[in-house]
Amino acid sequence: MGKSVGAVYNGDKKTEFCVWAPFAETVEVILKNREPQVLSQDNDGYWSGTLQNVEPGELYKFRIDKEEFPDPASLSQPEGVHSWSRIIDHKAYSWQDQSWRGRELSSMIIYELHVGTFTSQGTFEAVIDKLDHLEELGINTIELMPIAQFPGGRNWGYDGVYPFAAQHSYGGVEGLKKLIDACHQRNFSVILDVVYNHFGPEGNYISRYGPYFTDKYHTPWGSAINFDDEHSDQVRHHFIQNALMWLEDFHFDGLRLDAIHEIIDRGARHFLKELSERTDELEEKTGRKYVLIAESDLNDTRIIEEYSKGGYGLEGQWVDDFHHAVHTILTGESAGYYADYGKMEYLAKAFKQAFIYDGMYSPFRKKTVGNSPQGFAPSNFVVCIQNHDQVGNRLLGERLAELVSFEKQKLAAATMLTAPFVPMLFMGEEFGEKQPFQYFISHGDPDLVKAVQEGRKREFKYFFHSHSEGEFPDPQSEETFENSKLNWNFRKEEKQHLLFEFYKELLKLKKEGAFKLFGHNSLKTEADEEKKILKVSAKNENTGLHGIFNFGESGYIEKISGKEQPEVLLFSADKKWGGRSGLEDLFGSGELNIPPEAVVIYRS
Repeated sequence: MGKSVGAVYNGDKKTEFCVWAPFAETVEVILKNREPQVLSQDNDGYWSGTLQNVEPGELYKFRIDKEEFPDPASLSQPEGVHSWSRIIDHKAYSWQDQSWRGRELSSMIIYELHVGTFTSQGTFEAVIDKLDHLEELGINTIELMPIAQFPGGRNWGYDGVYPFAAQHSYGGVEGLKKLIDACHQRNFSVILDVVYNHFGPEGNYISRYGPYFTDKYHTPWGSAINFDDEHSDQVRHHFIQNALMWLEDFHFDGLRLDAIHEIIDRGARHFLKELSERTDELEEKTGRKYVLIAESDLNDTRIIEEYSKGGYGLEGQWVDDFHHAVHTILTGESAGYYADYGKMEYLAKAFKQAFIYDGMYSPFRKKTVGNSPQGFAPSNFVVCIQNHDQVGNRLLGERLAELVSFEKQKLAAATMLTAPFVPMLFMGEEFGEKQPFQYFISHGDPDLVKAVQEGRKREFKYFFHSHSEGEFPDPQSEETFENSKLNWNFRKEEKQHLLFEFYKELLKLKKEGAFKLFGHNSLKTEADEEKKILKVSAKNENTGLHGIFNFGESGYIEKISGKEQPEVLLFSADKKWGGRSGLEDLFGSGELNIPPEAVVIYRS
């Protein structure tokens, strides 16, 4: 077992410093305006020592063989990624969430947000002011995009270089704890997006300390993080300790693990399994429930399979297939990886089992992808119709509201929220935000800025045809960042307000269990390719639940049997949702008349 890395304040003006640097000749800790102190090395390559008269708030660096760097396990970088680290006392915060126990993934309604663009202030504490909005909407879980310290003040968060430090410009340790505390007191769970597959390119000094990377494998960002090569035990410990810190010291309710297919570990006990087991131990210790959700494009159920069957035991995984199925049918886009989607039969398959590619050949990837999700609970799968990747990695960062009609936005929302999986909304989706969400950075190195600008341009050469029109948004420009901030005046715009009310109704019905039957093993799905119709139905002893989703441009008539008129739970084309029909227009004699781009959910 590795040691606690970083600077740990033990009270009585005593601080213990520890850093892993196995090949260093000497390691000293340098406190601002003090004499350097030499640390002593143990057999595992850790250098440590306890210093007297050193208190929280003081600034320090490590000197390794005459070179000075910030602490790779720094909890705070108040002067940026190249400067001093600051000592933080985790015990100083007075938590008010003692009765909080967390919640199961199966009951989560997740809302993904980017702290910097969610509010005009762009801080952790400013998010607290929007909890009324999220509560009214029906959200119970917030997922923060990565907040590990990155260069400058503008970034998606995937360029983080200090995994233990909460971004200073967002409000740092104190602001983050206040946000999580406020959320728990109002019955919101909070999940953090963490990046264990790469470090950002600027301020990334960790490799100067030891073999944190390996040339054995390569990822899209360069050499892979060393999870299974020589000296990997301490590297694994670094990231396990990081994950447990977010859960225990910051009270997060779970982690979303970025692109786990680039966490390359061929050892007997995969890093993710070890993380899952250590999280189980923490649950025993704290009496709280934690969830681990993996982002993976492999459609591999080993991630969520139980330990006894050789799995990693995570609670859930993101499913891109669901998003791609809905998006391609709504927009008609077929470039890039969207070429693998666009069929109604695929949407029907995604609605039933989340994975489309379940051991099926992918023409885009030119290989067979995935395995079968049969036997897994729907609550193991997190689905969306928009997220930061699918919006922000478009050249112009257009959201769905810019690409499809108002009726189609409602249709998409209903497809996601009636499906039996754990839903995730992307900030602003609930009111049809028109502002884009674009890719932005604030790097300090001009050569790096130029490389990112040119790299983004290259990336988009092949993807969306529509992208040839419109200006390329400069990632480094502050304007690109400002353009990506949410516009909170949606109630003044009739259709945006109606969309919000429609989402509210859907979420209310979902939480009441109105669509629960669609998660039953009796679920049947049927697709009509030509008319662009998806039909779903399920039944138990006394009730049948039916959904008809018309993605086509023409009306659709469905014959219904029985003398009694079915009970309509949701009709998206109803006048009260800004549509052109009333319930009286829906029923004919022994039939349902479903307008184009509309959905009806009913009980029989």
